[in-house]
Amino acid sequence: MKEQHVEFVSQGHRMVGIVRWPDQLDNATQHPAMLVLHGFGSNMSAENVLGPCAELEAMGYITMRFDMPGCGGSEGPRGHLICMEQVQCTQDALTCLMQQTSVNPKAIGVMGSSFGAAVAVYAGAVDQRFAAVISSGGWGHGERKFKGQHPTPEAWSKFTHMLEQGRQHRASTGQSLMVPRMDIVPIPQGLKRQIVPGSIQEFTAETAQSMFDFKAEEVVHRISPRPLLLLHSSKDSVTPTEQSIAMFGRAQLPVELHLFADTDHFMLAEGNERVWNVVGDWLSKFLPKP
Repeated sequence: MKEQHVEFVSQGHRMVGIVRWPDQLDNATQHPAMLVLHGFGSNMSAENVLGPCAELEAMGYITMRFDMPGCGGSEGPRGHLICMEQVQCTQDALTCLMQQTSVNPKAIGVMGSSFGAAVAVYAGAVDQRFAAVISSGGWGHGERKFKGQHPTPEAWSKFTHMLEQGRQHRASTGQSLMVPRMDIVPIPQGLKRQIVPGSIQEFTAETAQSMFDFKAEEVVHRISPRPLLLLHSSKDSVTPTEQSIAMFGRAQLPVELHLFADTDHFMLAEGNERVWNVVGDWLSKFLPKP
């Protein structure tokens, strides 16, 4: 497997990433590629990035993964993750990948999990250069997503009070209020092993507000006529399943939605054969290899 470390600039910050080529590729031919995005406060070494990259490379696709601003080895304010800045960074990563001579610039898809899935959908909608979009466990409406993640009246009151505290703290001090990760996105104890070492554990309140305001479902229809694949656990313990169902309802053809009963939120890290059979069949139809 050939591997190359790459750097690119996004919004004045240096981003780091890795491009990999399967051994069997013909160097004289341009090939399709996939940009794989990590999740909330994670980095490109997470299993739900490395796992998908390995699966895609085994299928014969070139892959690129990278650290979002302020995550992993990339520059940017630590713990200050703004959704639209991640969308822009994804577009800048696409520009970097398109410059690889072995990559077909008209056959690059984007795939993400969770937060990365929401960013992938939005980036695919606003940037026509993406040839295909895959979302796993993603979300399209931040406020509704958070209501599902903080379902009791007490939990919702605590969450919205935190947002208000963040606004007041910024107004009075000029500084960001830092908030524990689990106060923004609760994760069941059994899934915390999926949080990769080096992941961010504290975020600015502006991060949560940015997610609250983010509505990928309002632009998802703009992906068409390019293809969209939505994957979700039928009972997701992190991101409510209705988020992908709602995006499916707003998307235009060609779009597919697959719900899986034997997976949970981090399905791309599980190596689930059923999931990857669906992905492989879909890619062979919409992003075929030469």
